[in-house]
Amino acid sequence: MRPRFLTRRAVELALTANALRPLPGSDFVSIPAFFAAWLTGELAPHLLALSAADTAAHLARYGARTKPDRVSLGLAALSAAGLGALIVDSQRARGAVERALAEALGARYAEDLARPPDPRDLATPWGQLVWPFRMRDKDVRRDRDIAYAPGGQRFWLDIYRPVQAVRDRPVLLQIHGGAWMVDSKNHQGIPLMLHMARRGWICVAINYPLSPASRWPAHIVAVKRAVAWIRENIAEYGGDPAFLAATGGSAGGHLAALLALTPDDTGLQPGFAEADTSVQACVPHYGVYDFAATSGLPASAQRLESLVARYVVGKDPVKYLDDYIAASPLERINDKAPPFFVIHGERDTMVPAIEAQEFVQRLRRASPNPVAYAELPGAQHAFDVFPSIRSAHVARGVERFLEWAYVRSLRS
Repeated sequence: MRPRFLTRRAVELALTANALRPLPGSDFVSIPAFFAAWLTGELAPHLLALSAADTAAHLARYGARTKPDRVSLGLAALSAAGLGALIVDSQRARGAVERALAEALGARYAEDLARPPDPRDLATPWGQLVWPFRMRDKDVRRDRDIAYAPGGQRFWLDIYRPVQAVRDRPVLLQIHGGAWMVDSKNHQGIPLMLHMARRGWICVAINYPLSPASRWPAHIVAVKRAVAWIRENIAEYGGDPAFLAATGGSAGGHLAALLALTPDDTGLQPGFAEADTSVQACVPHYGVYDFAATSGLPASAQRLESLVARYVVGKDPVKYLDDYIAASPLERINDKAPPFFVIHGERDTMVPAIEAQEFVQRLRRASPNPVAYAELPGAQHAFDVFPSIRSAHVARGVERFLEWAYVRSLRS
């Protein structure tokens, strides 16, 4: 048992160190390192509790009489310090989000909200975080697998809404990520949608065609078809078709941002060019903004060559550069952009934060509407997939931003 205890402490320390200093890139080593860093960072309180219990049980049984025991305890102490630092970073998300909102919307923005946040809204909801993968809420109803267009399950959506009937409530569209190639509406954005539905919003999570079976622009065309469906049908579920916000992470963040920046692009609406596909606010999480790799950032160029051109678009990015530029939020920025709240992780190794910084700088120069930007201390990619300290603070900040945008729209 003693060698196993030493092995457990060594593995734990390695995981903690990787979360604090993750390997950059997207190769066969860095991708597993990302997953380990992501889970360790968001589950740091749980890992710290398990480590403390394991260490206490070992000490009660064996004490610390041998050199391996003392080495193991030293490793446990280092891991505890590192996990504590990760927890502190997670808590700092609250301040990062609030500073971003105050900077973009004004220091007294909360006074304009219909329901300004109280101390409970700003506190960490520890009770919700005990079982992080249990994502259900008795006050939220989920209508599943509704077809928004012909074509099977890749054109299905789910609706999250309050159990009690509501009318004319604002709508949030959630677009899942997964490198435009994997995943579905069932696995992403759920903590945010449950939170928003509990507060009276109508949330819609969609599937869309995936590559390489479907090539670009099938993804964004499907998203716009979903918007058209929402505008025509959401009132039946208690939603207000006049106010629709978009959110999503990674590839979903790319699609949400592109949707917000291309309301008048009829070329992306074949057969439904007359439909209103505008959105009134956009909150992309750790999104891909430099789709065409025109910024010169090395990570964007690597992604274009290894993923986007090969599997998503399927065209030579030099010969067909215009197609990539048309798909790139960085190149589609304009002065009609709605309010944006861009959220990114400081330690994101899949889409480095510098890409989000560049997008925000350009958007702020062009847009007459507020552009908030929160770069979350210590956060990796996909920080919001399940309930955690960080995702709880982010969800509450997103709620405040969207409520501000909704109240503002009612006054205009």
